[in-house]
Amino acid sequence: MQSKGSLGSVVAGVIAIFMVLICLFYLSFSLVTNHYEKKASEYAAIEAAKDNNSPETKRKAYSEYIKNIANEKVYLGYTFNEVQKLGVGLGLDLKGGMNVTLQVSVPDILRSMANAEGNPYFERAVESADSITRANKSNDFIDVFCNEYRKLDPQGDLSVVFKDQVKRGDSFDAIKNSLRQEVKDRVSSSTNVLRTRIDQFGVVAPNIQELEKDGQILLELPGVKEHDRVRELLKSSANLEFYETAQFADIAPMLQNIDNALRNDTTGNGKGLFDYFLQVGGPTITVGSALDTARDTIDAILASPVAKGILPANIKLAWEFKPQVVQIDDSVRGKRNVNIYQLVALKTSNGKPALSGDVITAATSDYDAMQGGNYVSMNMKPEAARQWARITAANLNKQVAIVLDNQVYSAPNVNSVIEGGRSQITGNFTTDEAKDLANVLKSGKMAAKVDIISDTVIGPSLGEQAIQQGMWSFVVAIVLLMIFMCLFYGFIPGIIANIALIFNIFFTFGILASFQAVLTLSGIAGIVLALGMAVDANVLIYERTKEELRAGKSIRTAIADGYANAFSAIFDSNLTSIITGVILLLFGTGPIKGFATTLIIGIICSFFTAVYLTRLIYIMCAKTKPFEKLTFTTAISSKMFSNTNFNFLGARKVSFGIVGAVVLVVIISLFARGLNQGIDFSGGRNYVVQFDHPVKTHELQAQLAPLFNGAQLSVITIDDDTKVRISTNYKIDSDEEGIDNEITQILYKGLQNELNGMSIEDFSTTNENIGIMSSQKVGPTVANDMRTDAYIAVILALLAMFFYILLRFRNIAFSLGALAAVAFTAFTIIGFYSLFWGVFPFAMEIDQSFIAAILTVIGYQINDTVVVFDRVRENVGLYPKQNFFTTINSSINSTLGRTVMTSSSTLLVLLCIFILGGDAIRSFVFAMIFGVIIGTLATIYLAAPVAYITDSRRNAKKA
Repeated sequence: MQSKGSLGSVVAGVIAIFMVLICLFYLSFSLVTNHYEKKASEYAAIEAAKDNNSPETKRKAYSEYIKNIANEKVYLGYTFNEVQKLGVGLGLDLKGGMNVTLQVSVPDILRSMANAEGNPYFERAVESADSITRANKSNDFIDVFCNEYRKLDPQGDLSVVFKDQVKRGDSFDAIKNSLRQEVKDRVSSSTNVLRTRIDQFGVVAPNIQELEKDGQILLELPGVKEHDRVRELLKSSANLEFYETAQFADIAPMLQNIDNALRNDTTGNGKGLFDYFLQVGGPTITVGSALDTARDTIDAILASPVAKGILPANIKLAWEFKPQVVQIDDSVRGKRNVNIYQLVALKTSNGKPALSGDVITAATSDYDAMQGGNYVSMNMKPEAARQWARITAANLNKQVAIVLDNQVYSAPNVNSVIEGGRSQITGNFTTDEAKDLANVLKSGKMAAKVDIISDTVIGPSLGEQAIQQGMWSFVVAIVLLMIFMCLFYGFIPGIIANIALIFNIFFTFGILASFQAVLTLSGIAGIVLALGMAVDANVLIYERTKEELRAGKSIRTAIADGYANAFSAIFDSNLTSIITGVILLLFGTGPIKGFATTLIIGIICSFFTAVYLTRLIYIMCAKTKPFEKLTFTTAISSKMFSNTNFNFLGARKVSFGIVGAVVLVVIISLFARGLNQGIDFSGGRNYVVQFDHPVKTHELQAQLAPLFNGAQLSVITIDDDTKVRISTNYKIDSDEEGIDNEITQILYKGLQNELNGMSIEDFSTTNENIGIMSSQKVGPTVANDMRTDAYIAVILALLAMFFYILLRFRNIAFSLGALAAVAFTAFTIIGFYSLFWGVFPFAMEIDQSFIAAILTVIGYQINDTVVVFDRVRENVGLYPKQNFFTTINSSINSTLGRTVMTSSSTLLVLLCIFILGGDAIRSFVFAMIFGVIIGTLATIYLAAPVAYITDSRRNAKKA
């Protein structure tokens, strides 16, 4: 123990010190973020109090404060924006907001790119590819489209159809790759447009990312409350326009008149238009520059009847897209960075731009090595090219503006008449800015349709409640685990195990912060569950140490051998759980990914703390008197499982009979009752509604059912009898505008008797305390994808476990035994949910959370089975001539203490989450509780007997 153990302990100690420093560094960003967000909330509360505590004023004030400090260096040279990104953020289920998945139509993108007039095959190939990919859930639309086009026109040349995107003479595979890249660029452009819109909307720290599925974009928008406005903002197509420009000198007198009119208005605040600008005018098209926080006020003035009556109809004013970051000396806060935007004067013709619409066929960014700097080249359609020539001829030595969604992206100077539609745009572009502008030009009016295929709204009070519930379950579980370890293994071993738990929590949160991960309620559940499973490592070590002490070894030798002999079982059981977590990470969505991420990190941290850090403590304190008297038992546990000798294999016929009966009951239930599929798998909408008094779900269902025209409807109680969840698939396939508003109106009408005169505005998510607290929409496409991914995940998990056991134990008998136990456990959980959905007072649905529970139970089951089989393998090596029947029985008996203790500690944690963790994860945790109980029994009464029978038959054949 001293030589090898000391060296390992030194290494572990060095690693631990580095991990502590790194975790402290990253966690400090979360503390700084919380500090400034608290100051923003205080500022917002003060401003709201001046306006009768208006929620809108509070939201704007909070957003304004955060925007003002966004580019300030607030900590270690990092700006507040950077500090926010480096900390652990709160997910939507904890903070409230919206989660939206958008589908950009790939067929529409192809149509906008193609030169297919008079081509009878193009549209047929697009429609055929669309039909095939929808049916097969294929992600590669381009591959299917190209193959379908070749079938229709074997001699056809796609480089002619897509002459602006594909080089003439390219191979078939090269054409596919070019089209894929072009589609990806246009989806990226859509993503950038959406990001710009969201930024303008004032969302703090949004998460916007492209998904692997062709054309899908995920948006997570924390804190958003104007949900309908956001939906419209996301669905509207981007509008690309080209404008001639006006000089400031031409409109200066008119702006001065507006300024004078405001100053002379006795009902106003005495300020003029120019008071809101930092600088006014110039020799160019710039009207003036202003702070970001002043833009809304300036826009409101320019949109007023007074301004419209003074400005001519052929003048339009628009802000530049890219701000200038300038350092100013604030009398209150000192020096800080602020965003300053330029207001530009544009000319219109009857209110219209000089050129608009989908006119760009190709655009690329490049670097000019001769002149230096990045530039953008663009090609236009023939008719647009002729118009562009006329525009440039009329604006020689003047600027023309490229405008997207009423924001000026660039205003290049026209040096010569541009004919043929080929031109370059130069400017002070970075490489990324030039690439973004090229993508914007290529996307044009965003001819591709954008659909919302999944939409979840979470009210902020629900988020606050979720935080309290999650944290309470977390704290209680930790305290109970600590008490548990001290009660069964003694004060000193229990305290050492508890120190490992505390370091485990610290390292887990530190690593999450270093990954810039978002913490969700399911993520908290993953951390708590990882802690419960972490106890397993300490239990294994302590149980093995007790065995060594019973064998007559000294305490130091027993501890050393306990760690050494438990290592393989700990390693195998942790690795199998990580494999399950990785599968969840790859095939889960949203909350499941959050759960898997924290579970994997927690397991890795628990392995390090339990195996290495605790050993370091024992080595450091080994020669002290209290440690020399350790027994790893207490009055409660001293006699437990010390000399068990149950004949488990002898009861195999009875256990097989029970297993057969359970399987038969489950099969009958699946055919007779089926499964209650959640909207994750069937498609539909969920609404969580909070009342101010107890309600009866059967009465609500009776009132609502006639209003939904025969669509599926369910109403269940969650948390308590004042809160219900209403689920329906009403018009889930419809693309009509206003479906969400229609359903809200139906719910409002159907629940009138329980709302006590509440207005429709309060009933919607604008009220934080009552009415609709959250809503969720999952379209049929997303539901099908989720269902397919779930099936794949379960099958992959089973195969992964089978091959891992085979690889580690080199005996197919063990693999079959483990697979039989795992399959039975998973099948029994599914059957239990089939038998009892609608009976228990919570949602027993087959959804993503349920599949996650199945997969986690599979990992836990293998964890349990591996420990038993590892002892069997050890005993076979120690007693090669012993009867295999006796070896398995003695192995189960010798690990029985560990099995019961680990199951008990895990159940203790799960019960904490089930009781205190909230309805959001209650169904998931219930499946876990049931799975742990069944899984523990299946290891003893199914995995071991199947392994014994398989090995016996294999040996009989050999003989």
